[in-house]
Amino acid sequence: MVALTGAMAPGPLLTVTLAESARRGKKVGPLLVVGHAALELLLVVLLVLGLAPFLSRPQVVAVIGMVGGLFLFWMGASLLRDVIKGRLVLDLGAAGNRELGGGGAGKLIGLGAAVSLANPYWSLWWATVGFAYLTIALPMGPLGVGAFFTGHILADFLWYSVVAWAIASGRHFLGPRFYRGILGLSGIFLLGLAGYFVLSGLHFQGVF
Repeated sequence: MVALTGAMAPGPLLTVTLAESARRGKKVGPLLVVGHAALELLLVVLLVLGLAPFLSRPQVVAVIGMVGGLFLFWMGASLLRDVIKGRLVLDLGAAGNRELGGGGAGKLIGLGAAVSLANPYWSLWWATVGFAYLTIALPMGPLGVGAFFTGHILADFLWYSVVAWAIASGRHFLGPRFYRGILGLSGIFLLGLAGYFVLSGLHFQGVF
């Protein structure tokens, strides 16, 4: 339940899921979560090995925030530019073929990992709340840690699969205007998150 409330909170991964599902279909949600899950599995291993104090340092959070903010700014600006210039055309007939064509699956998995890494509050959550749950699971050994991680990831798969399915299904009856609206709002939200993350990074650095 804790993982589900975290997954449902607005953030970069949810925004990218909305935008990419409108473009590529319902398989986007699970594929993005595969990349997200791979990154989280690596992080869980590192936390068990003692990385939590390092991740919670203000300087580390600041660097992640500023670098991640710049990455999200590039994504949001590119998306808005394509919407304004009419480069994104809704082609429902080719959508199914385009979803996994040309290395699309691999790109979406990589995007899921990159977007998660760009969020400084993702690593901070794992260094605090996530690590607290790990300390409860660790005395139970690999089975306890595995149960915690499996439950956490299943919540992500459930939520993002539902979101991707809803958006992809909506393409077929809500039309191009809905499609462009989703992409435009996603681009604006990514720009807002980018600014917030950069300002947060500067704050953690003590600039203001």
